[in-house]
Amino acid sequence: MKATREAFGKHLPIMGEKYDNILALDADLGKATKIASFGETHPKRFFQMGIAEANMIGVASGLSEYDYKVFIASFGSFLTGRYDMIRCSLAYPNRPVVLVGTHVGMAIGKDGVTQMGLEDVSIMRALPNMVILNPASYSETIKVIEYLCDTELDSPHYLRLGRQPVEDIEIPFEFGKGQVVLEGDDITLFSTGCILSDVVEAARTIENTYSYSVRVVNITTLKPIDDKIIIDSAKKTNHLYTIEDHSIVGGLGSAVSEVLSENHPSKVVRIGLNDIFPESAPPKDLYEKYGLSSEQIVNRVINELDK
Repeated sequence: MKATREAFGKHLPIMGEKYDNILALDADLGKATKIASFGETHPKRFFQMGIAEANMIGVASGLSEYDYKVFIASFGSFLTGRYDMIRCSLAYPNRPVVLVGTHVGMAIGKDGVTQMGLEDVSIMRALPNMVILNPASYSETIKVIEYLCDTELDSPHYLRLGRQPVEDIEIPFEFGKGQVVLEGDDITLFSTGCILSDVVEAARTIENTYSYSVRVVNITTLKPIDDKIIIDSAKKTNHLYTIEDHSIVGGLGSAVSEVLSENHPSKVVRIGLNDIFPESAPPKDLYEKYGLSSEQIVNRVINELDK
């Protein structure tokens, strides 16, 4: 059980040994986001910007003009909250900066709504040129970090990482491609980010208890999204669900629905936060109350089958 932010903290310094043009900027949350580990290993390429996310974004844009690969990090809610700076300094000029937003979703728990990234995907999806990556496990995050460092990026990328330890499900990563984690013929559960292990547990319960065959598809690249795997899943199974620790407005559920409405009209049930703010509480309690625990996912899926 390891958090995806831990993978970022461990592997970015390793990639810094490989590439001397990687820079890291911190907005006073380096220990929490784990970007501080890069500063410990490469202090001359690490810059503490203080509690000034907007300034950090502007500095990153300028540095990227000189062939530096710049990683900037803060909590997802704080970072995407500087929407106008991201829009004007990164998305509009199309600067290849990597924005790392950690502590996303309800799973941060007791820190409360102000620090939960609940609308960050919606905000970043709306920006032209922005790429969004939302890995599900520790090992997959390492592969995503390697991709970001090994690839000559031509646009800004938003990397969404979780605080909570999650099961380290081994998943192959290919940019722009979804992954079939479990095969099935009756139901498809689309998942993104750190909730994957709960979705897989729910799928197995549905198969064992209710005898439905369940397909689980992990969507790491939220933008550009894998149209083909979504359309194929709709053709292969009769019941489609999206599950995300995020608002269903503008998140995975919206993205999947957009693809299907234009290519293969199908009913999609969106499971996530439905236009509501949760409260401060332990992650397990929040998942149970707002329908994201494996048991509640099972209940929702089965109840919707009868409608």
